[in-house]
Amino acid sequence: MEEETGKEKIMKEKTKKSVSYKDAGVDIDTKGCFTSNIYSKMQTTFDGRVIENPGGFGGLFALNSRLKKYRQPVLVSSSDGVGTKLKIAFMMNKHDTIGIDLVAMCVNDVVVLGAEPLFFLDYLASSKIIPEVLHEVIDGIVEGCRQAGCSLIGGETPEMPGFYQKGEYDIAGFVVGVVEKDEIINGKNITPGDVVLGLGSNGIHSNGYSLVRKIFFEEAGMKPSRSLRKYGLKTTLGEEILKPTRIYVKAILKILNKYKNKTVIKGMAHITGGGLLENIPRILPEGCSVKIDKTRWDIPAIFKIMQDIGNINEREMFRVFNMGIGMALIVSALDVKKIMNDLNAAGESVSVIGEVTEGERSVQVI
Repeated sequence: MEEETGKEKIMKEKTKKSVSYKDAGVDIDTKGCFTSNIYSKMQTTFDGRVIENPGGFGGLFALNSRLKKYRQPVLVSSSDGVGTKLKIAFMMNKHDTIGIDLVAMCVNDVVVLGAEPLFFLDYLASSKIIPEVLHEVIDGIVEGCRQAGCSLIGGETPEMPGFYQKGEYDIAGFVVGVVEKDEIINGKNITPGDVVLGLGSNGIHSNGYSLVRKIFFEEAGMKPSRSLRKYGLKTTLGEEILKPTRIYVKAILKILNKYKNKTVIKGMAHITGGGLLENIPRILPEGCSVKIDKTRWDIPAIFKIMQDIGNINEREMFRVFNMGIGMALIVSALDVKKIMNDLNAAGESVSVIGEVTEGERSVQVI
């Protein structure tokens, strides 16, 4: 067999097909068009503090216009995602609420410190940019920012073929807020005799979905389209478990602004992973515990359905899920009535769910 001459090798290289980034699965043109279209949606969340910088490498936010009212402003930040709740969105091909969850998980975490959320950024990665799907996700993020009163000033949308399953994506969010240094709410003033208020959740919110999926899809063999009418609900399973997380920011900030310089809210806990049992102790000082009375509020039916189908013990339910309480506030017994009235006026469902007792930073459910 004759060996190729140098000239033949060169000719073969010239006829060889050129490989592009698009051949590798990344379409720069599609991404460019997609990210350009996002900016107009972001603008709907802007206020006078945002310095517009379309196409820039970072988002710009002017502190001086709002922070003049602060003597010692402290920036508060948080980062989070929505976990395997994304799997439900994929199963239902419904992506317009998952962005609300993303914002909620971040902004609810900073408001418990008394902070006003200022701006938000997102990270939205996928195996392939499918504009109609990712625009739905962005719509949810924009809506979440509106509900929280913060600006969406930037983000990243990488296309990562071979890393994510086809048709799937992952999201993460980042928020920055501000609070006066001597008005940070950290639970240090909580004492036995204080009262625990619970703000109603919108169902499961964004935690415990590995167990949710195991119960409904593996154990019970149910499909997202399954009607829950036999359980007294008017929704399908998918609709019920995809309900977005409630955002409590505006209601809580109204209270804090109304009673400025007065410690009416001593501590707050966003009830996320770990449920009431794990989250409330995070704000309790030494010598304090909490006793919760589960008869004080209506536990949403979805939790009872899961408990029955999965044969889950009660402690596990309260340790994994919010059980109908998305946010817990600890206030003085003297302030309970006025705080409840203010929260009701702000559109929140609020109940007295327990009290602070002597003990070592634990929660007892009775």
